[in-house]
Amino acid sequence: MQGSPPDYFPTRYWHKLADGRVCCDVCPRQCTLREGKRGACFVRIHHQGEIVLTSYGRSSGFCIDPIEKKPLNHFYPGSSVLSFGTAGCNLSCQFCQNWDISKSRQFDTLCDTAMPEELAQTALKYGCKSLAFTYNDPVVFMEYAMDTALAAHQLGLKSVAVSAGYICDQPREAFYRCMDAANIDLKGFSEHFYHKICHGHLQPVLDTLLYLKQETDVWLEITTLLIPDENDSDQELHAMCQWIADHLGPDIPLHFSAFHPDFKMRNKPRTPLDTLLRARAIALAHGLHFVYCGNVHDPASDATYCPACHQRVIERDWYQLGDYALDDTGHCLHCGHQLPGRFAGPRENFGPRRIPVAIHR
Repeated sequence: MQGSPPDYFPTRYWHKLADGRVCCDVCPRQCTLREGKRGACFVRIHHQGEIVLTSYGRSSGFCIDPIEKKPLNHFYPGSSVLSFGTAGCNLSCQFCQNWDISKSRQFDTLCDTAMPEELAQTALKYGCKSLAFTYNDPVVFMEYAMDTALAAHQLGLKSVAVSAGYICDQPREAFYRCMDAANIDLKGFSEHFYHKICHGHLQPVLDTLLYLKQETDVWLEITTLLIPDENDSDQELHAMCQWIADHLGPDIPLHFSAFHPDFKMRNKPRTPLDTLLRARAIALAHGLHFVYCGNVHDPASDATYCPACHQRVIERDWYQLGDYALDDTGHCLHCGHQLPGRFAGPRENFGPRRIPVAIHR
């Protein structure tokens, strides 16, 4: 699609109610809206009898990042990705680390514009391997993300969704049909945590993880932000890691990230490295092969190790790759074991740079 961003973009997943309201069927919140009212996500609105998207073609900004920042450690390591988001979110996490974007209720947040083809062309121009829909959850702007992913595919580029996975069955299938990789934010492993802290539910997220693993070829990694005294107990971590091992298998990369005080959780301390290392040890004890610690400087837990010979195959220091012992297709150079992931051609080394991009219309 070319041209200027539309004020209202038609959507598919909704149904009318007998009392004149319209129910949005994108996510489990299923907002029921009267004319002119917005859903909890802010960017989907009841307009003239249907649900429309108000952020199509509008963004809170564009930036070129290392793919490891998403974080994706097994998806074309060392490559660069054009990242962007819009505004709004369908969860209300008290600890949101991108709250100025995800919880924005101001359209001046959407200060940049770009249609899908322009985004794909920009990614190609800057030598990116992929585009990432991130910063806020792409589920709420799924039509924009899907069209951009299709435009990217036409140019040989990949598409990445960074999402909480809070989405209903039918839109889930349509959305991930357009994606090549996903990092799902598994925010905790108790219904109490999801209900109290995120104002959502755990099971729909588990359903998304099962769907991605069992019914798609989307490359999947998981991130859990550990918050002191909220979701970091041994009991909860054991339960989560056992579920991942049993239902998703040992080769799913799992990232434990450090929390910093923000949004409505400024009274909590930063997550200490010891907590992340404890969580990592629990995950490894449950047989998970690839467990990483993020938002902290610890090269040992940021590295990738071959599960067959246990040698380090990718060294990382923040987002800078060091020693690299994989061939062009992801085989360990020490023992020949094929590592799970997406590997193609000589490794790239974009490094830790973050490059803001202006897309001129």
